[in-house]
Amino acid sequence: MSFLGRMILGIFFGFSLLNAAPYMIDKAHSEVGFSVKHLMISNVKGDFTKYEGEIDFDPKSKTFNKLNAVVSVNSIDTGIEDRDNHLKSADFFYAQKFPNIIFNMKTYEDGKVIGELTMRGVTKEVELEVEELATVRDLKGNNRVGFSLKGKVNRMDYGLKWNKALEFGGVAVGEDVKILIEVEAVEKK
Repeated sequence: MSFLGRMILGIFFGFSLLNAAPYMIDKAHSEVGFSVKHLMISNVKGDFTKYEGEIDFDPKSKTFNKLNAVVSVNSIDTGIEDRDNHLKSADFFYAQKFPNIIFNMKTYEDGKVIGELTMRGVTKEVELEVEELATVRDLKGNNRVGFSLKGKVNRMDYGLKWNKALEFGGVAVGEDVKILIEVEAVEKK
């Protein structure tokens, strides 16, 4: 890249950081969820109720400079306690040894967040689509950003390998897990 190109990129990046601000997740209006096939015929949905995140967002350019999260595996909730306990066990997440799921953004461009997702001690690059990205000033005068993150991972890639073959063919639990995240965040003052 030429000197002039590097200089223009540096100026653009510098202005982007000037407009960026840290945002705090509003947990009353956010959700970290997932969906996976059960018995090859239906989708089981669940969510994680305990999570923290770091968001650095530029509302003018609608750009993320940072989007990182830590999710507590022990907060998994599918609505059935026995299933939740099985998911926390060594058959799946092994929460006792690997208590957190971690996401660290590497880049954001063209409506996609690309980052490293760590589950059960395995780190892989994932791509999440950013949808419905919007900003607003709330009734108290606070700047807010809202967006959805959607993607898919293969649970086998992360060592979540438990399954049972069905007598008529297929398996009890699908390999692909849909990631479904809704975020509303408020600018820190």
